[in-house]
Amino acid sequence: MLRSQNQIRIESNTSTMSDLVFLLLIFFMITSTLISPNAVKLLLPESNSRTMAKQNITVYIDQNYKFYVGESEVPAESLTSVISGGIENGVTDACVVLRADKTVPVQYVVSVIDAVNNINDQTGTKHKVILATSPKK
Repeated sequence: MLRSQNQIRIESNTSTMSDLVFLLLIFFMITSTLISPNAVKLLLPESNSRTMAKQNITVYIDQNYKFYVGESEVPAESLTSVISGGIENGVTDACVVLRADKTVPVQYVVSVIDAVNNINDQTGTKHKVILATSPKK
C-alpha cells in the first residue's frame, strides 16, 4: 500500500488575528481618553456671516445700560410686558433682535433673554433672541 505524502491540513494561524484585536483595543482605549465627555459645545456667532431672520421686535441696550424697545425707553422691570406687547398675537416663533453696545456687561443681555424666556413659559411659545453683531473690519 502506498500512502500519499501530500496531506491537506486545515489549520489557521490565529496569532495575527489576536495581534490585530489587541492593536484595535489599544487604539480605542487611547482615543476614548482623549475625548472629554463633559465638554460643553458652544456655537459662537461670527461677525463675518450674516444671520437673516424676520425681525419681529428689536431691543437696544446703550452704553448707559438703558433698555429701548423700538424707539422708546423701557425700565428693566417691564421688559417682559413690553416685549410681549410688541410681538403680534398668534406668532409662536418670533425673533427678538438684541442690539447691545460692546461695553454692556453680560448680565444686561441675560436680562433680555430671561424676559423672552418668561414670555415663552407663560404663553407656550418658542420666541428666540438673536444677538446682533457688527462685521469684522
